[in-house]
Amino acid sequence: MSEVKGIKEKEEEESFRDRIATVDKSGKRKWVFAQKPKGRFTSWRNYVSWVFFAVFLIIPFIQVNGRPLILFNIPEAKFILFGVVFWPQDFFIFGLTMVSFVIFIVLFTAAFGRLFCGWICPQTIFMEMVFRKIEYLIEGDASEQRLLAKAPWTSEKIVKKTTKHVVFFLMSFIIANFFLAYIIGIKELWKIITEPVSEHFLGLLSLMLFSAVFYGVYAFFREQVCTVVCPYGRLQGVLLDRNSMIVAYDYKRGEPRGKLKDKEELSLGDCIDCLQCVKVCPTGIDIRNGTQLECVNCTACIDACDNIMDKIGRPRGLIRYASENGIANREPLKYTTRMKLYTALLLVLVVILSTLLITRKDVDATIMRTPGMLFQERGTDSVSNLYNIKVANKTMEEVPLTIRLEGQQGKVEIIGGGPIMVKKEGQGSGSFFIILPRTTIHDRKNVLQLGLYRGNERIDQVKTTFLGPVTQ
Repeated sequence: MSEVKGIKEKEEEESFRDRIATVDKSGKRKWVFAQKPKGRFTSWRNYVSWVFFAVFLIIPFIQVNGRPLILFNIPEAKFILFGVVFWPQDFFIFGLTMVSFVIFIVLFTAAFGRLFCGWICPQTIFMEMVFRKIEYLIEGDASEQRLLAKAPWTSEKIVKKTTKHVVFFLMSFIIANFFLAYIIGIKELWKIITEPVSEHFLGLLSLMLFSAVFYGVYAFFREQVCTVVCPYGRLQGVLLDRNSMIVAYDYKRGEPRGKLKDKEELSLGDCIDCLQCVKVCPTGIDIRNGTQLECVNCTACIDACDNIMDKIGRPRGLIRYASENGIANREPLKYTTRMKLYTALLLVLVVILSTLLITRKDVDATIMRTPGMLFQERGTDSVSNLYNIKVANKTMEEVPLTIRLEGQQGKVEIIGGGPIMVKKEGQGSGSFFIILPRTTIHDRKNVLQLGLYRGNERIDQVKTTFLGPVTQ
């Protein structure tokens, strides 16, 4: 009988692995009432959050050479990073960037766990540093929120709930405005705000849609974004290993758990089973159960546990940043050779991407011989081919483009006579003939080098083929 009881107890202890912490056995949502954390890590996260807010709010107003510093205009396929415009022709750079970003995530997570999630993820920062604090201010700490949720609908409850949700929506509306500024630019956003609704109906609709999404996430969906929607949380089970840095409970030091008064008599560990680490957790987990996908490494449990250790006269660090091997072998967290190698690889990726961005061309041209046409005889001594050119101008100035042969006798005749005008941040096209002396043509297909010029400044070089008559 005792053996069966022991098996049942063991199954109950491990039942947390069968479902996420915010869902009960029946599949019903368990609302998380997180207690307000206090401590050194919470203070540091507050400082990081203030820096994040400053950067997030200021960037849309920064202009470089008349352009936004950062813009992700998906509808127009126009992207600006640090004042440099990227068009569809530059998508290979974005492809490499995405591949590098995936590698970055794998390496960073393998070495440093979910450090990003707890410290600089926008979802975590807005939820914990804005909306959660608004909730504390209006409804009180976790115990007061829990009592309010169970209380009947009195006038006090209606006022508090209504006030909270109105403020939540207003904050969501502000965030949506800045989010939209990253897509269409602050100037276009200002037009939506100041000009008649009839002229910007689609923009206003987008603004309200973003506001509704943010409101739904922070008022209702909350931590479920991290545990259900975000793929990063799911991936960490694959990416982490026993040497990864995580927020971990030192079971070697903490077990067996027990009340403070029984520690000396029963030779118990340092954990007094106060559940403070569980009460402050924004995703509702018990960190003492080990690494879980819900854990975002926010360090609230570290602060809560350190405060208890200070009160009972025990050393801090029962819950701390550590690796699983570090806990098992009682070793402090080290900047291991593996972490150094991963960091070096990350730096190499950054250098490669930076080089691609620096060497990127401001004017990108595609030249093709007109399909379906052979060479043309020009009298008895010359041969010509007809070409089409398409040009993407990524600069803020109009480009008068001329074409010249490089290292080859002959000439270029642009149809229409003058240079090909390419609008700023736009595209241009044209047609031209390349005319070569017959004496210089030795093969059926000849490779030519063309120089693209803005005035006397060569801005690009392009190779093309010239189709000539068959030589005897």
